[in-house]
Amino acid sequence: MSILITFFTAPDDTSAAAVLPTGPGRAFESVSFGGFDPEEAAVEWEHLLTGADPEELLDADEPRTVADHGDGDSGCLVFALSPRLSTALATAEPATLRSAATAWTHLRAEDGERIDADIASAIMDDLAALATTAAGENHGVYCWIA
Repeated sequence: MSILITFFTAPDDTSAAAVLPTGPGRAFESVSFGGFDPEEAAVEWEHLLTGADPEELLDADEPRTVADHGDGDSGCLVFALSPRLSTALATAEPATLRSAATAWTHLRAEDGERIDADIASAIMDDLAALATTAAGENHGVYCWIA
């Protein structure tokens, strides 16, 4: 499980990869969280918001890694949210986000992980706002994990 999770906007993969050593800091708009596996969450969110098959997403190597230290679980990682997930987040109605957040807490509970429903809703709302900003700037949404 990661210690720090920061989702951020960036104009391209090269710019996003450049944050690998230290995180996005103030270079890009970002939101930070902790306490869940963001790669697994991205697959679950895409499934919940778009109906995409989780196995197909994993087979397609989603979410797509942009940069990593190559030393397994002990290093930092940057990955990109798929354009489909970014669009779904940016265009989702508040009720859709709440429904997805609730469903996500149930999925995590099935795996023995407890995520508070209010926190899950806040995460979804913050990510939707970030995705909306990214869309307006023609940027992608990325995640830095440390």
